[in-house]
Amino acid sequence: MKPIHWISLIILATISGSSFIFTRALAPVLGAIGTADLRLLLAGLSLIIYATIIQFDLQWRQSWSLYLSIGIANSGLPFLFYSFAALELPAAYLAIINASSPLFGALFSAIWLEDRLTSNKLIGLLMGMVGVGLVSYNGAMDRGLNVAVILSIVACVAAAACYALSGVFIKKKAKHIKPLALAACSQLAAGILMAPLMGIEVPPGPFHWTAVFQLLALSLLCSAVAYLIYFRLMAEIGPTRTLTVTFLSPIAALVVARIFLGEAIKLQMITGMVIIAAATLLVNRSSNSATIPSK
Repeated sequence: MKPIHWISLIILATISGSSFIFTRALAPVLGAIGTADLRLLLAGLSLIIYATIIQFDLQWRQSWSLYLSIGIANSGLPFLFYSFAALELPAAYLAIINASSPLFGALFSAIWLEDRLTSNKLIGLLMGMVGVGLVSYNGAMDRGLNVAVILSIVACVAAAACYALSGVFIKKKAKHIKPLALAACSQLAAGILMAPLMGIEVPPGPFHWTAVFQLLALSLLCSAVAYLIYFRLMAEIGPTRTLTVTFLSPIAALVVARIFLGEAIKLQMITGMVIIAAATLLVNRSSNSATIPSK
């Protein structure tokens, strides 16, 4: 990969790690559905406005069905699942489980994209999971196992699988669509589809003005900007490499939690981070990936 790709991965990992902090803060206030759908609508609308300003053709008529499918799988369901899980699990734990995305991505790519699962990739993915396991040992989940916690863990794993599956789908079906169009239209389409669901959930509250700033950060930075970077990387380096960003996100989440929440960083966490970084390097070693147009 080129240096710009590594820089983009690090920036995306930092933003993605922060998104779990904001989701964890907002879900108990806005509810799982409210957090997910407002995030989608604000992110999609902001990118639509940006595209309009620069006179970028989003090709709604030609590709609306693709936008809707990708929006549901790549944004709608994962955002909803993580918002639901955030009602029970700490933010760092969400990020740690999310790191299973590359494993699903490599498997799905091997099945549907004929992207060979090399020994380097397999070893790297396994190393990444070991590193994630060590990081999780910091006691992020300090609550005992119960039905709510188990369902939250299942939701996180399902979200990680959705990210991987949508990456493969984009590679197969949406090569002709540029990243800005994907980021803007897929999130807005999913947000519009999910909007009626907000009527079935009463926001837990109480509402406070800090939540407004948290929602704006989650929507504009962690969704709008993040997805522009994400889809560009998906186009240029492929889904397997792009999904390795989830190996780095727990590191960012733990650092952000340390800065803003004062959580301790222990030796096993540092060891896990080193293993995760090594795994990321291994998975990203020479691999042939076709590209799709970029904006």
